Amino acid sequence: MSADLYDGAIVVSILAATLRTMTPLLFSAMGELVTQRAGIWNMSVEGAMLSGAFAAYIAIATTGSPVLALLAAIFAGMMVSLLNAILTASLKVDHFVAGLALNLLAAGLTLFWFRAFISGRGQPTFDGLAPPDWALADLPVLGPILFAQRPLTWLAFLCVPLVWFLLYRTRQGLELRCLGENPAVLDFKGVNVVARQYAASLFGGAMTGLGGGFLILAFSDRFLPDITAGRGWLVVVAIIAGGWRPLGVLAAVTVFAFLEALAIHAQVLGLGLPHQLFLAAPYIASLLLLTHLRHRDRQPALLGEVYRRGER
Repeated sequence: MSADLYDGAIVVSILAATLRTMTPLLFSAMGELVTQRAGIWNMSVEGAMLSGAFAAYIAIATTGSPVLALLAAIFAGMMVSLLNAILTASLKVDHFVAGLALNLLAAGLTLFWFRAFISGRGQPTFDGLAPPDWALADLPVLGPILFAQRPLTWLAFLCVPLVWFLLYRTRQGLELRCLGENPAVLDFKGVNVVARQYAASLFGGAMTGLGGGFLILAFSDRFLPDITAGRGWLVVVAIIAGGWRPLGVLAAVTVFAFLEALAIHAQVLGLGLPHQLFLAAPYIASLLLLTHLRHRDRQPALLGEVYRRGER
């Protein structure tokens, strides 16, 4: 590997890019962790993130407001997850079939609507979210890494302890985890299982949509049909690799984001290796993680199982 990678400025840039790259993954992963703990194996993460990115693009291209763009992204992500909840929790469709179908639907609809929106004209560009102009950003090393980030990045990291507290220190979190382990217990107590699963799905969709909105507002000034680039699938792998626990998921997301940031810088530095190898690194790592963790069974006992009253 080229010695350029060991240059201090390059290392700082890679670490700063890692935190920025983690942001959409972390938002989505914390949301989908709650969804999966509720027993819904949501495979439509990619579709929800793509829908959020597209909605954010339409909103900011037409209004110029980043706030409205983020709200639109959240709403779009929630709508995809609502459809997933209807199919899985209410209609009892297989969770994997429902999720994959929604991914295909989201990919097709966003491409169709995007082409209809630009309608042969040049694609409008926009100004996204800019980091705050703070004096702390001028500090050596820590300034560019920590204080030159957008506020949404800090919010994404704050979500980790908040989700942990929800799951392990509140009654609602205990009941939510019970949904994925033994929903019949809650049903016997008079708790509406389907309603709780809807709530968890909507929360997961909102977080994933927010992650998609961040992709548009922080990574690009235009929409690309493949802007998510498989990040939704990395989120699913991160949850599995993290053992369905917030800190474990954070560690897995960090690995994927670091590899992606390294791939971006490797292309610029010209290391003499095919850049496709670096671009594929996060996905290769996800396969290796799944292979290594194939015998670790920490997932909720009834995750992805169709629950019908009276069967358990």
